[in-house]
Amino acid sequence: MTQAASVDVHRPKVEYFNLADLTNTDPKGFVRPVERYHVEPWGLYMARTSDHPQFHYLESWLLPELSIRATVFHYHPAHQRDQDYYLDLGEFSVVGPKKWKSVDHYLDIVVRSTRETQLLDVDELLAAHAAGLISLAEAEAAMQHAATAIDGIAGNGHTFEGWMNSLGITLTWM
Repeated sequence: MTQAASVDVHRPKVEYFNLADLTNTDPKGFVRPVERYHVEPWGLYMARTSDHPQFHYLESWLLPELSIRATVFHYHPAHQRDQDYYLDLGEFSVVGPKKWKSVDHYLDIVVRSTRETQLLDVDELLAAHAAGLISLAEAEAAMQHAATAIDGIAGNGHTFEGWMNSLGITLTWM
C-alpha cells in the first residue's frame, strides 16, 4: 500500500488590489506595483511585472460572478509551461472605493487550449476543510465553481476564450 503525500495545510491566500495606488498586495504581504488596471462589468483586469524566478510578467482577470481568477503567466524561456490559462477558484469582490480583494479557495485549473482542462489541488481543499480553515459551504461552492468552469471550457472545445464568449464576456490581454 502506498502512502499519500503530505499536503501543506495553509490558510486561504488573500490578495488586495488597489486601483487608486496602482498596487497589488500579494498573499505574503508584499506590495507590488501594477502597470495597468481595467474594470469591466464582469470583472477586474490587472497587468504587472514580477520578480518571480519563473515568470517576469502576469496578467489576470478577476471574475467575481464565476468565482475565477484567470491568469496568463509570461514565463522566462527556461521555465516555459504547457498551459495557456491558469484559473484560481475563490471569492473576488470590491471591498471599498477602487479596492478589490481575493480569497483563494485552493482549487486551480490549468487550461491547455483545444486539448485539455486539468483540475489541481483537490487535496489542498480537502485538507483545509479538515483543518477548519474553510467551511463545508465554501468547499462545496469551490467544487461547484470548478465543475462549472471545466464543463464550460470543455463544452467550448477546451477553450477558455470560447466559454467566455458564450457568456458574453470579452477578455482582453496584452
